[in-house]
Amino acid sequence: MAYRSTRHALLDLEHNGMLRRIAEPVDPHLEMAAIHRRVFRAGGPALWFEQVKGSRFPAASNLFGTMERCRFLFRDTLPAVQKLVALKGDPAAALKDPFSVPGTALNALKALPRKVRSGPVCAGQCRVSELPQIVGSPDDGGPFVTLPQVYTEHPDKAGPMGANLGMYRIQLGGNAYVQDREIGLHYQIHRGIGVHQQSWQERGEAMKVSVFVGGPPAHSLAAVMPLPEGLSELTFGGVLGGRRWRYTYRNGYALSTDADFVLTGTVVPDVLKPEGPFGDHLGYYSLAHDFPVLRVEQVWHRTDAIWPFTVVGRPPQEDSAFGELIHEMTGQAVRDELPGIHGVHAVDAAGVHPLLFAVGSERYTPYAGTAQPLELLTQAHHILGTGQLSLAKYLFIAAAGDRPPELHQEGAFVQHCLERIDPARDLHFQTQTSIDTLDYSGTGLNTGSKLVLAALGAPRRQLLDRLPEQAGLSPLPTDGVAGRYALAMPGVLCASGAPFRNYAQAETEIARWTAALEGHPACGPEQRFAGGETQAPGGRSTTAGPGNATAGQQTPRIALIVLCDDAEFAAASLHNWLWVTFTRSNPSHDVYGVQAFTKHKHWGCRGSLVIDARIKPFHAPPVEDDQEVERRIDRFFAKGGALEGLE
Repeated sequence: MAYRSTRHALLDLEHNGMLRRIAEPVDPHLEMAAIHRRVFRAGGPALWFEQVKGSRFPAASNLFGTMERCRFLFRDTLPAVQKLVALKGDPAAALKDPFSVPGTALNALKALPRKVRSGPVCAGQCRVSELPQIVGSPDDGGPFVTLPQVYTEHPDKAGPMGANLGMYRIQLGGNAYVQDREIGLHYQIHRGIGVHQQSWQERGEAMKVSVFVGGPPAHSLAAVMPLPEGLSELTFGGVLGGRRWRYTYRNGYALSTDADFVLTGTVVPDVLKPEGPFGDHLGYYSLAHDFPVLRVEQVWHRTDAIWPFTVVGRPPQEDSAFGELIHEMTGQAVRDELPGIHGVHAVDAAGVHPLLFAVGSERYTPYAGTAQPLELLTQAHHILGTGQLSLAKYLFIAAAGDRPPELHQEGAFVQHCLERIDPARDLHFQTQTSIDTLDYSGTGLNTGSKLVLAALGAPRRQLLDRLPEQAGLSPLPTDGVAGRYALAMPGVLCASGAPFRNYAQAETEIARWTAALEGHPACGPEQRFAGGETQAPGGRSTTAGPGNATAGQQTPRIALIVLCDDAEFAAASLHNWLWVTFTRSNPSHDVYGVQAFTKHKHWGCRGSLVIDARIKPFHAPPVEDDQEVERRIDRFFAKGGALEGLE
């Protein structure tokens, strides 16, 4: 379906029973977001808020809330997108030789942006304060645009084919912004817009910015796509939308003419103001920091404009479906861009960027019997140097030849890796490097560390599938650092720890605790003897292949212990464990181990690996629902309400 606007898409969803209208006036301060969250959690429909208090414009959300709805919106174009991605973004090649890829020439034509004299978005103008002022979380610094398409051009390459389109956070008011004249623009310097800004700044000139909101749903998805080098976001949006991206210029600014709204303005060099806080996609608030200011020139809108928005917070949220859809469309492109890689999965439950899973190839076997990750490490560094994947903190990578579980089988994949990793050899750190700006587990804004955990070969150990005392082993020690233990999955225990105070105290306390763990048969160092014989303290030795032990013939092992604030909460579900473990730890500072050592700059341990995932004093607070607002919106879900039956 070639949608021409947000309204066109909403009417199609409504006609097919995938949308509900809310006619009652709704407060954009927390109420609209709370309604969205509740409907999303119920797997409910898209929402059309016909009356937004304080604004003359209606709003819509949850368009992409389920994969069923995503596939419906793009039902006619997904195959064409996959073909274009396979072409690596060269629509001209398909036009020159349309028979080289059957059915692609017409799609390539749709990929080329079309300049027009005018369009629907040029119909009217308004002030920033007239837009729906949606505040999503109780401690947000003001209203935000949550589905923006931020458009910039490079000073040396004018026009849409050299432009960048990204979904960067926009704060419409609050803080020190001058109402209607200034808005906040939050982005990371390594993104495409950051490259453009640097080029404009070197010239001493202001950068022109256009913020598109709404339009065909494909345009929103295009703004978040991690596209292969050379493929324009506007090109992608045209093919996915089944309609060429139409644009024009007004006063030197690019306008997406099918958009519902366009805000235009300039970013002046070296002008910064505090932006935030904002309840973000890791499930915590990103705090107030200095970011560029966009000086607003004009706000354009369609006659029938509708303001699309989403709500972010602890995963899963609506943007989780974005990630799944993107994986469907670009999985082959990732494999083409990363030689030897069979797949990469950014784990949504862990906030996407903190944790990656990957399957690679291990073909570096020059000597018979070699069972050490080699090519896997080359591929791991390639992954951590590629686009948004470079924001990851933890990367579990397994060899395809070992037939690991499918990457989206997250618990099974972790267990596969923990059965095989040698913690004395297979842990590889990068310190004092970049992580996600929104991740506050590191040593500073956008600063932290990374850890690659490489798994290769036959299982080295059997993972303990119950608490030690339930398996006939002695209980684990509790000496003031760790208290209650809970099993998160086979081989992984969570331990409730005393509140974290500082790193000096943590190192002392955890050293004492891991020394006590050293004597436990499920946590202490595995002993290796000549001929591949393996023995764990208290366990029976066995002979296996080079460097490996036969699972089941030694004491089952605890491969990983996560020290946290509440072991029962962290172990209650896989989602809880992934969120707590990988959003609250910084590898260089929070990874410990039983019988840890450093040799020739390499850190490892001979017993259980330990991750300190306790909340630290410098961490950002988690996003939590406002219970008073929750009570207020009950009326929409009660008998006779617009959303009756959706809980």
